[in-house]
Amino acid sequence: MTADPATDNTATEQERNRRANEKAKKRKAARDKILATKTLEKGLLIVHTGKGKGKSTAAFGLIARAIGNGMRTGVVQFVKGKWQTGERVVLEHFPEQVEIRTMGEGFTWETQDRARDIAAAQAAWALSKKMIDACRGAAPKYDLILLDELNIVLRYDYLPLDEVVGFLRSKPEQLHVVVTGRNAKEALIEAADMVTEMTLVKHHFKAGVKAQKGIEF
Repeated sequence: MTADPATDNTATEQERNRRANEKAKKRKAARDKILATKTLEKGLLIVHTGKGKGKSTAAFGLIARAIGNGMRTGVVQFVKGKWQTGERVVLEHFPEQVEIRTMGEGFTWETQDRARDIAAAQAAWALSKKMIDACRGAAPKYDLILLDELNIVLRYDYLPLDEVVGFLRSKPEQLHVVVTGRNAKEALIEAADMVTEMTLVKHHFKAGVKAQKGIEF
């Protein structure tokens, strides 16, 4: 078997570079051919789920990216009502591009009042529908809407799953909607265009380290 000059230590540096550049050229040609077949442009339904940290963090990264591209965004937070988060402080500096509405009152073990939690979830969902409906027609109000921790209230059956999934399926064609929260329902996963699962490998919480400013909030 002939040694690969790209990794063979006996080959000259010039030869290794040449062969490596040839491989890179072929990879680029193959990728360009694949990208040429991707011609559709549409609003995506995106789901961030899983037990690992980073679901909302990644979603707010998309909000920041959208702002940088001059897009208008809306955020509805279904759960994190009592937390003063860094992202909320940052987004308040872009009032013309971001509308952020915090509708939750904390996790269910904090309120210890199921009826109250359901009422908060219903109010948040009503606002979410209103924001999505504001994107129908020729002058959409938002380009991207984040429904933060919607999966949590769906997990506890605080909202009718069929209604939520059906409404999201019928969202305006060019509107991007991002849904976060662990334990995403299978029906929502099936309806989504893109689903990312955050996998927990290791977390400092198990070592007795509390939630920290700039990391968790």
